[in-house]
Parts: sequence; structure tokens; C-alpha cells
Amino acid sequence: MELKKNPSVDIGRKKWLFFSIGLAVTMLFLVLSFEWKQYDNLAKVEIQNEDDDFEEQIEIPITEMPPPPPPVLQQPEVVEVPDEEEIDEEIEVNLDVELTEEAPPPPPKIEKKAPPPPKVEEKEEEIFMIVEEQAMPKGGLKKFYKYISDNLNYPSQARRMGVEGRVFLQFVVEKDGSITDIKVLKGIGSGCDEEAVRVLKAAPKWKAGKQRGVAVRVRRSIPIMFKLQ
Repeated sequence: MELKKNPSVDIGRKKWLFFSIGLAVTMLFLVLSFEWKQYDNLAKVEIQNEDDDFEEQIEIPITEMPPPPPPVLQQPEVVEVPDEEEIDEEIEVNLDVELTEEAPPPPPKIEKKAPPPPKVEEKEEEIFMIVEEQAMPKGGLKKFYKYISDNLNYPSQARRMGVEGRVFLQFVVEKDGSITDIKVLKGIGSGCDEEAVRVLKAAPKWKAGKQRGVAVRVRRSIPIMFKLQ
């Protein structure tokens, strides 16, 4: 059988009330301890009458400075210079002298040479690419390529390496038909480029190109074939 307690005599039900009261009392004590101020006894300060201990003032006379003496100006001394001694001896100058020296000859006349005539720079004649009458080898292209095949020596290096192809050459046909300014536009190497230039340089003269019936310089280009048989 369980025992039942009377709630009116239960002490635990008022413990929160006691705790709150204790907390409030503690906070109040802390506030009073920090805010409490204690003042020391203030010392009395007696103010004496200024007229009793006031010392008499002593008047100090103003010292007057005497004015500075005026500067003394020294007058310069005059030094007497004795008169210059008279020159007793008189120097006679004879102006009647005959001039025996001959007058110098006049300077020789320098002939101014005429400046040399200015050099006239010869302008290079124009090289045509397209003309009315094109420059051609004498006897036609067929005869020219026969000359090339008869005189062309296949380089041994190119033959040994099996090099074949076309060498493109560019050159200028002069007014007299001679071939100049040979350049390799595209080569195949192995000595073929040099051999093509050699054969073209030794070629016979071409028929010069003409523009309006006048012979002119013409730039041409041809391929030279290298092929092993």
C-alpha cells in the first residue's frame, strides 16, 4: 500500500520561491557594494586677506642709454707729387727718307677652272613582258629544243640518284638577240640547274622582240626537261 503525502506540508513545492528571494537579495547586495561611495573629510582652506601679506611694490627706474657718438670721418691725406723731370734731350725724327725698296709685285691671277659637267645617269631601259612581236629563237622553238637536247649533259650525280624533272629558267632577250640575266625559277638540284644555265648561256642569239616596230628588251622563261632513258 503506497503512502500519500499532503501537498500542504510538502517543502519542495516552495523551493523556487526561496531561490528567487535569495537571488534578489544577492543582486541587491552586489549593487550596493559597487555603488557605495565614501568621501574623506574635506580640509578647511582658510583664505587670508590679500591686503595683510601683500608686499610693497618697488618701482624700478628706467635706465636711459646714452646716444652713440657720431662717427669720425678721416679726411684723406693729399700727397704732393713732384713735377716730372723735364726732358733735356730732344729726339729728331727725319721724315725726308727716300724709299729705295721696290713695291711687291701683284699676286698672280688664279684661273678658275670650269666645274665638270654633271654626270648623266643612264636609265636602264624598260624590260617588256608582253610585246607586239615576241622574242623567238631563230628557226623556231623546235630547232631550239633540238639544240638543247644535243648539247645537254645529264649530270652524273642526278643520273646516279635517278633525279628527273623540269628546270624552269628566266632570262632577258636583248635588242641584239643575246641572252642575259639568266635565273633559275624552279630547279631539281643534283647539278641539273647548273647544267641548264650553261646550255642556255651558250645558245645562239634569238630574234629580238619588237614594240611598235622598234627592238626592245623582252623577258622570257622556258622549261628544260631532264629525263632518264
